Formats: sequence, structure tokens, C-alpha cells
Amino acid sequence: MINQIRHTGLVVNDLELALHFWRDLLGFSIDKKMDESGPHIDAMMGLRNVEVTTVKMSAPEGGVIELLHFKSHPQKEVWSGKPYTTGFTHIALTVNDIGECYKTLSKYGIEFPASPQLSPDGAVKVIYCTGPEGVLLELVQIL
Repeated sequence: MINQIRHTGLVVNDLELALHFWRDLLGFSIDKKMDESGPHIDAMMGLRNVEVTTVKMSAPEGGVIELLHFKSHPQKEVWSGKPYTTGFTHIALTVNDIGECYKTLSKYGIEFPASPQLSPDGAVKVIYCTGPEGVLLELVQIL
């Protein structure tokens, strides 16, 4: 029934801040940016008068996220979940050098609970961080 996961959607309040984080800091590239409105998007979302900018972004070796910036239905609430919150909690990203990511992201104010940790089996180094809009990311370096 399912072939693959197509993308993960993330609603953002500040599109420029989100683009800076995902593109400039993490290295995703923009595949497609669209302003969407009309009967099809209203029907799909079950809303009226939707105006949304969508940005599809790809990681260098695969995986797509979609940033959604609603002009018509702004929400100022930010997800405040924890790693143990029921439901979707985080996006895991494979990185080449977790130490370098840790330094670079820390320099830009991204919060980490600790420095990167070695997994008990020694296979990976891993750490969580919180990005814009409160999104929880897991950074993983395969050793």
C-alpha cells in the first residue's frame, strides 16, 4: 500500500528563520517554493481561504522536509513536546561530523541538553537539539 515516506511537514511562523536554519546551517537545498491558495488546498485541508507558502527541501543524500508558512491561519503556539511526548516527537538527521555540527549550531544559539554522546554499542554519536519553532532534532553520526 505504501511505497515510501514522501516528506515530513513542519509549520513555521518565521519562514526566513526556518530557511536560514534548514538551508544555511543544516545544508538542505530548496527543491520547490510555492504560494498556494484556492479550492483544492481549502478542500484538502478542510479550511476556508487558505493562503500558504510551501517550501520543499532535500537533504544532500535524501529525505525531504516541507516548510509550511500560513498567511491565512497564523498560529503563535509553538509545540512544546519533550522526547517522551506521545505522537511525533523528532526528526533524526545523519551528519558527517557531529562535533562540527554541535559547534556551528551552538554558535547560532541552538540549544543542546549535553554534548554529543557515544551510543552504548559504539556504533554512533548522537544528540538532540531544539531548532526554530521548537522542533526537536536528533543528530546522528555513524562511526
